[in-house]
Amino acid sequence: MRLELHKVHITGLAFAEKTYTSGGTLFICKDEAEALIAEDRRFAKVELDLASPGDSTRIIPVKDVVEPRVKLDGKGYFPGFFAPMEKAGSGRTLVLDGAAVVTCGPIVAFQEGFIDMSGPGAPYTPFSNTYNVVLCVEPEEGLEKHLYETALREAGLKLGVYLARCCSENEWKADEVQVFEKGNTFEETAKYPDLPRIVYVCMNITQGLLHDTYLYASDLRPALPTFLHPNEVLDGAMVSGNCVSACDKNTTWHHLHNPIVQALYARHGKEINFLGVIPTQESTILDGKLRAAGMNLSIAQQLGADGAIISEEGYGNPDTDLCLNAKFFERAGIKTVLVSDESAGTDGASQSLADATPELDAFISTGNVNEMIEVPAMKKDIGYKEAISLLSGGAEESLRPDGSMYVELQSIIASTAEIGFNKLGCEWV
Repeated sequence: MRLELHKVHITGLAFAEKTYTSGGTLFICKDEAEALIAEDRRFAKVELDLASPGDSTRIIPVKDVVEPRVKLDGKGYFPGFFAPMEKAGSGRTLVLDGAAVVTCGPIVAFQEGFIDMSGPGAPYTPFSNTYNVVLCVEPEEGLEKHLYETALREAGLKLGVYLARCCSENEWKADEVQVFEKGNTFEETAKYPDLPRIVYVCMNITQGLLHDTYLYASDLRPALPTFLHPNEVLDGAMVSGNCVSACDKNTTWHHLHNPIVQALYARHGKEINFLGVIPTQESTILDGKLRAAGMNLSIAQQLGADGAIISEEGYGNPDTDLCLNAKFFERAGIKTVLVSDESAGTDGASQSLADATPELDAFISTGNVNEMIEVPAMKKDIGYKEAISLLSGGAEESLRPDGSMYVELQSIIASTAEIGFNKLGCEWV
């Protein structure tokens, strides 16, 4: 399977009479884009705004982040949402690299976060470095929360595809073409019989009540673990639909840029044989956790895996899923390395995970979600700054009269992302 990402590097944003790219700037027809999203009558208000790196701007509360992309065969993007239901991961994809659609609005209580485009909070989120087209919407009065989440999630995907499609229909030239090419597991194992066979188990929030992840537009929660070619992950097969603490939320942008997939791909055929990706569930009940861990192991064993990288999403009861995966894999002779953040209290002295097992002996930390940070007021707030009182990691007293905030890292989008797309970690002392 061969995937070509044709990247146009975006280094600026501006509103204009039509949507296109030129000289690194993404020009956007504001009226047309807003009208496109306003076609959904579940929205009472639709407004686009722009935020660039270095701006004195805060975006709050953020629901999802989507990279503008479209297939160059004219079939759209995100199969099952805005593309035909067919396998992702091959062909040519136009990527507006450096741009991002950020969805914002009064969605659901404590499970969103914020992005600061400058100041001490900016280094903790990758989206302080992206050129953000912020879609801020308000629902029709009385719209049920699940319907609002669905509408806002799909609106972000729709806007991302619109931006990329408009650019593909105008003059453009790729600044970079990134190629991902790999055969199936049997072909690759025949090519590299002596290399250790490694599988990646990608744990996802799948707990219902707005805690969902979508694979080919289908909710993963009622499904069983499955197996994907890594190209599928990097080409729109997985979409975020969850409302989990902002710090360790895998946005749709994160799935498209999954650094574990890319790191394993870079070593494929050299140091390892990268078998592929097992997207799996995190259930709310023990039988569901046991079922998923057992199925993950079964898939890995059928593939002949020697080792596994396992990443978590969220914390609390998903820590049990993480420990069960470690226990099952290690006892079966498959060496595992786990990637997760820690909830160790504001002083870092508390137990880091809500569960433990002796088999969890190789652990990569992506930071402590409870670490406190003070962020100054911004000249511009996009959204609703008062929402900090409802966000996980925030409180009513977090927002000060001068506009500054004192919050936990978990209120910043992707500050401790458990697939490793962040700058935090730990070291032995």
